[in-house]
Amino acid sequence: MVVSFLNDVFIFLQFAVGYNLVLPFVLFLVYVIVRPRGAHDSTGRRKDYDYAIIVTAYEQTDSLPPVIDSILKLNYSNYLVYIVADKCDVSSLHFNDDRVIVLRPPETLASNTRSHFYAISHFVRPHELLTIIDSDNLVAPEYLNELNRFFDSGFRAVQGVRMAKNLDTTYACLDAARDMYYHFYDGAVLFSLGSSATLAGSGMAFKTKLYRECLEHLDVTGAGFDKVLQREIVARGYRIAFAGKAQVYDEKTSASDQLVKQRARWINTWFRYFRFGFSLMRDGLLSMNLNQFLFGLILVRPPLFIFLILSVLFTVANIWINAVAVSLWLAGFAIFVIGFAVALVNAKPDKIIYRSLWGIPKFIFYQVLSLLKIRRANEISIATRHTYTQGIDKIKNKS
Repeated sequence: MVVSFLNDVFIFLQFAVGYNLVLPFVLFLVYVIVRPRGAHDSTGRRKDYDYAIIVTAYEQTDSLPPVIDSILKLNYSNYLVYIVADKCDVSSLHFNDDRVIVLRPPETLASNTRSHFYAISHFVRPHELLTIIDSDNLVAPEYLNELNRFFDSGFRAVQGVRMAKNLDTTYACLDAARDMYYHFYDGAVLFSLGSSATLAGSGMAFKTKLYRECLEHLDVTGAGFDKVLQREIVARGYRIAFAGKAQVYDEKTSASDQLVKQRARWINTWFRYFRFGFSLMRDGLLSMNLNQFLFGLILVRPPLFIFLILSVLFTVANIWINAVAVSLWLAGFAIFVIGFAVALVNAKPDKIIYRSLWGIPKFIFYQVLSLLKIRRANEISIATRHTYTQGIDKIKNKS
C-alpha cells in the first residue's frame, strides 16, 4: 500500500515538472493555427493619448541622461516624464526640457510601487495613460505609437518588448536569449491564444485608472510588483496585450555576481507569488475564462533552470526504475530544445547569441547559487547596479 502510494506520488511529481518541457511547444502548435486571429491591434486612426512616463531610479542616476534622451526623441508629443530619484543625489540632474520633471522623495521609498504612486501623486495633469520605464532602459522612437495601437482597440494594459541593450558578455547574451524565449511564449503566443502577456517590470503601459485600482490599496515591497499587478488585472477579467513592436532596450546582466543577486530576487518572487496561478486557474475553470486559466497555468511554472534541473534528476532516477519513463523524458527534452530553437529563430538574434549558448551550463550553475540566497534576496540589493550607459543612437547603429 505504501509502495503504491509513493509510486503514485513519484509519477505525479514527474508529470508536474515534465509538462513544462512540452507545454510551450504545444501552445506554439495551436498558435500557428490561430495566429491570424491574434492580431488584435488597431490599424485605424489613433487617439492622441496623454501619457505619464514614469522613470524610477534608486541610489544611482548615471544611466538617467541616456534614457531621458531616448524618451525626448520619441515620435510623439503628448507626454510628460516623471523621474522618481529615490535615495539619489539629484544635484547633477539637469534637463533643459519642460516635459521632464525630477522628483526627489524626502524619505527613502525602496519600492517600485511606492515610487510609481509618488509620481502619480505629483502628476501636473490627469494623464489617461502611464508607462513604466526603468532607469537602465532606452525607448525606441515609435514606442508610444505602437502602444497606442492596442489602447485604440480597447485594451487597458499593454506589455512591450524588452530588447537587449548590451551583448558584451556571455552572461548578457544568455540573459537576452532567455528573454527571447519568454517574449515569444509568454508574450506573442499566449496573447494570440486569447490569454494575456506576462508583465516584465518595465516597458509596459496601463490606463492610469486601472493601475491605481489594482495597486493603490496594496503596499508591495521587494521585487515582484509586476507579478501582483498582472494577477490583479487578469483577475478583474482584463487581458494584457502584447505589443511586439513597442521596443524598450533593457540592460542585461554582464557579470556573475550581478546575475546571482538579480536571480535571487527573481526566484524569491516566484516562490512568493506562484500561488496566484492556482487561484486564476480555479477562477478560469469556474467561469470558463480562457484568459484566466491559461495565464494561471503559466504563473505556476517554475523558473526555467529549476524545471530543467528537476527534469534531469527525474531522467537519471528512472534509469534504475523505468526505461519507458527515460524515453519519455528524453522526448520531452527534445521537444523543449525544438521549442527553444523556434523562439530564437523567431527573434532573429545576433549571431553572438547563438555562439553564447555553449555557456548555458555555467549560466545555470550561477542561478543554482542564487537559490542559496533567496531568503535574503531583497536585503542583498534593492536594484541591479547599472554600468552600460550608451544612448539610443549607438544602440540603433549596432542593430
